[in-house]
Amino acid sequence: MTTDSRTAALADDARCPCLSGETYGACCGRLHRGESVAATAEALMRSRFSAFAVGDAEYLLRTWHPSTRPASLELDGSLRWYRLDIVATSRGGLLDTEGMVEFVAHHKVPGVRGSAGSQHERSRFSKDTGAWTYVDGVDPSA
Repeated sequence: MTTDSRTAALADDARCPCLSGETYGACCGRLHRGESVAATAEALMRSRFSAFAVGDAEYLLRTWHPSTRPASLELDGSLRWYRLDIVATSRGGLLDTEGMVEFVAHHKVPGVRGSAGSQHERSRFSKDTGAWTYVDGVDPSA
């Protein structure tokens, strides 16, 4: 698995980076380890945010739709992803095959003053063969 030191440092009893209120082990950790799949598009979005937060590029690639997935993915290890705000969802439930999640993900470079930033995206998800995948995303302000 392609991870960095952040993955090893996050214990199962730590607060999940997606801010669901659950522990990492009970929330996104089990998805990252492949013990389960996300039940909804929002759950997949949350787990993908957490994968960025812990540096799990393999999970991001595994949950990316084959039609849009890059051949490889290199994460910026200097960024610390620290907050996820879900703005809106459309479809993406248990019985759906398509869904949309609009979110704002916040990041910063630790120790660098003025480095805080965010990514605002409206992401499309598809459920094929029982598993949700990330298709693509657009900046809603563009």
